[in-house]
Amino acid sequence: MKEIKIKDEFIKLGQALKLAGAVDSGLDAKFVIQDGAVTVNDEVELRRGRKLYKDDIFSYDGNQYIIKS
Repeated sequence: MKEIKIKDEFIKLGQALKLAGAVDSGLDAKFVIQDGAVTVNDEVELRRGRKLYKDDIFSYDGNQYIIKS
């Protein structure tokens, strides 16, 4: 599991995917989220603007990421 460090209280899912290096652009993030390929805390998430807070876990393409502050 890879840690994603953030400075603010939350990060949006699309931004977190880019920060993690899981996708190359916001447009790529939009498509993989809309396709149901991303889970947040073990539930499929279809909203790119979903706010992720400390200790939330998101998964994409066989990789898991945890939000840390």
